[in-house]
Amino acid sequence: MVAQRELSEAEVDRVFHALATSTRRDILRRTIEREQSVSTLASEYEMSFAAVQKHVAVLEAANLIVKRAEGRERLVRANPEMIARARALLARYEELWRSRIARLDDLLAETPRSGSTDTSDTTKNDQGD
Repeated sequence: MVAQRELSEAEVDRVFHALATSTRRDILRRTIEREQSVSTLASEYEMSFAAVQKHVAVLEAANLIVKRAEGRERLVRANPEMIARARALLARYEELWRSRIARLDDLLAETPRSGSTDTSDTTKNDQGD
C-alpha cells in the first residue's frame, strides 16, 4: 500500500480549482470509468477541442488525471492516488465539523433553558396537598 502524504496548500488549491466546474468534474468521471483520448472527450461537449484541452490541462496540473501519448493521440485517465488523497482531505474536514457539532450538542445539553421552572412542587400545591 502506498503511504498517502498530506496535500500541500498549493495542491489543495489546484484540486479545488480543478473541480470547480461541471465540465472538469465530468471529464474526471469519464476518465475514472476508462482511459479516453482527448479527441473522444472533446466530441462529447459543445465547445472547441482547444477548450476541452484547457480543461484537461487544469485537471492534469492538479494531478487528478494523467495524460500519455500513444502515437498521435493523447490518452487521459484518472489518477486514483490523487483522488484518494483529496478524499482523505475532505474526510478530515468532515471529521472536524462532526466533532464541532458534537461539542455544540454537548454544550446545549448542559445549558439550562431560560424560563424553565420546576413545576413538580406547584403541581402538588395546586392539588391541595
